[in-house]
Amino acid sequence: MNKPNEQPKPEQQRGKKQWIFLSVLMAVYDLLAVTAAYFLALWLRFDFVFSRIETRYLESFARFIPFYAVLSVLVLWLFRLYRTLWRYIGVRELVRTFEASVLLSAVHAAAITLLFGRMPISYYVGGALIQLFLLIGIRFTYRVFDFWHRKRLQEREAKNRVMLIGAGSAGQMILRDMVSDASSKDKVVCIIDDDPNKRGRYLEGVPIVGNRDDILANVDKYHVDKIYLAIPSATAEQKRDILAICNETDCELKQLPGMYQLISGQISVSAMKDVAVEDLLGRDPIRADLSEVFSFIHGKTVLVTGGGGSIGSELCRQIAAHEPKQLILFDIYENSAYDIQQELRDRYRNLDLVVLIGSVRDSRRMFKVFKTYHPQIVYHAAAHKHVPLMEDSPCEAIKNNVFGTYKTAYAAMVHGCERFVLISTDKAVNPTNVMGASKRLCEMVVQCFDAKIKAGRANEIPQLFTHEGCENADKDGTGRVFRNIKTEFVAVRFGNVLGSNGSVIPLFKKQIAKGGPVTVTHPDVIRYFMTIPEAVSLVMLAGTYAKGGEIFVLDMGSPVKIDTLARNLIKQAGLKPDVDIPIKYTGLRPGEKLYEEKLMTEEGLKKTDNELIHIGAPIPFDRDLFLKNLETLMKASYANDDNIREMLIAMVPTYHPVDNKPTAPVVTVYDAADKPKAVG
Repeated sequence: MNKPNEQPKPEQQRGKKQWIFLSVLMAVYDLLAVTAAYFLALWLRFDFVFSRIETRYLESFARFIPFYAVLSVLVLWLFRLYRTLWRYIGVRELVRTFEASVLLSAVHAAAITLLFGRMPISYYVGGALIQLFLLIGIRFTYRVFDFWHRKRLQEREAKNRVMLIGAGSAGQMILRDMVSDASSKDKVVCIIDDDPNKRGRYLEGVPIVGNRDDILANVDKYHVDKIYLAIPSATAEQKRDILAICNETDCELKQLPGMYQLISGQISVSAMKDVAVEDLLGRDPIRADLSEVFSFIHGKTVLVTGGGGSIGSELCRQIAAHEPKQLILFDIYENSAYDIQQELRDRYRNLDLVVLIGSVRDSRRMFKVFKTYHPQIVYHAAAHKHVPLMEDSPCEAIKNNVFGTYKTAYAAMVHGCERFVLISTDKAVNPTNVMGASKRLCEMVVQCFDAKIKAGRANEIPQLFTHEGCENADKDGTGRVFRNIKTEFVAVRFGNVLGSNGSVIPLFKKQIAKGGPVTVTHPDVIRYFMTIPEAVSLVMLAGTYAKGGEIFVLDMGSPVKIDTLARNLIKQAGLKPDVDIPIKYTGLRPGEKLYEEKLMTEEGLKKTDNELIHIGAPIPFDRDLFLKNLETLMKASYANDDNIREMLIAMVPTYHPVDNKPTAPVVTVYDAADKPKAVG
């Protein structure tokens, strides 16, 4: 679009002149067409013998037709038939031409009869039909010749042979868009559709060759380079099955994102996107009704710890979109905190956003945050999550995950917080690594807090810190701070998050971009996966479903083999696994197991209002003993005790490290009889 004082470019001027010339040419044709139509009708009435035409009819025709021809051009202009792009002329233009021609024929019949006398009936009928044919014919003749020319041009220049999956409305729109684009290097050579009634028929001249079982055979038969999936209404499971077959080929895969494009009419080749890994998970994404969640958040002060991370930042985005009173983003890593701060300030100008840098391990800092801002809801996402790194630095995992959670939870409890939501992981189930064991301890911490509060014994929860100072909650020694505490503590457990920081998929993509090898720990290792928005919706639902003490568990569908995931990523890049990109098996890393579990055997499941979200019943444990041993564990972790794993084994009965080789000195924890017990 040109600015007011900007001169049109030469090519724009040429285009405008060409358009005006074509419009004038079309108007001249229409003048001649309507004249010829009624003359032919009159001539036909007298058996194509001009001398037999009665003089009165000829005179009436000759006197009326100049006015009618000019009127016809005016009416056609009012129907916008001189401003249409002929190349894209379609049903709408056909309907408008038909309506204009019918109107003109009615006016012609009435006017010539009233002004000059009655004409033969065949003159009215024949003239109207011939006029309609001539007006429509010229317009669609251009479309036909343009289509034929472009098709010939595409066939000569086409570099990619495309298989289209889906012969419905979306597939037809994609096909037409490709045909109308002369610059396209793609040519659809065959179509796949599961409807048996369509097999053997043609869509826009392209054969429908079979159903999904015929994909592989026809890829070879038609020498297909690309496969376009154009079934926006397909379920996630149906897409997974089709894409699994397509992944057996060497073709580049693209698909339409979903039904929105079909409903909004945004169906074009440009709307096609690369097949994402989540499309292969085989389940529909969680579409929870979050109205209850956001009515709970609206107007409240919300704190997100670890707010710069993958889960934390998405939590902040969704919370910010629903008008909290204040959003506090807390993170130790300044760069990620700065990035999400800038994003939120740009998108939500009226958001009261506070971004704080600090560590959840610093109880004085956490007390200061809660005393200053009094958050009503806390989403605790701050944690060390990388399994191999935590195996090398186990004390750091305990300091940050366990006692960072403990100190944040304690500060929330004594400062009147309403809900505390811990973000946990499926690695907390029967953990084989320090990270998983630390997250299991976090779950036990929030369950312990919740049970003590419900029993009216919040004062029995020790305030753990490694330095004496002003953060002591019960400064006056009266215990008033522990009265009327109503904080509800819950945990949310889910699997690996697609695209999160440190996840396997970005690593695989980097390795593929470098030419390989792609490193997989074991050919049989499997994991559950979910998307970041799914994880966040679950976390937020936990905040509303909470009664206190629950562990919320997502039904994440079927687990995915990491080896299959790696091979699919290589194929999506248009390469062949083990040929173009080698796959190297490196062996399970310290603390890693072949599979992850969503729930411990001892835990039962209860349903929630969302069929994909369940609640695990808490596993009973001696809470007083647990709290006493936590203090010992804290001192050992801050002393960087080499025997920390043995203490974890004593405190987390389900923790079974795969490479447990104790070499450190003996340390002491307490048993159920409150007697010292040596471990190590």
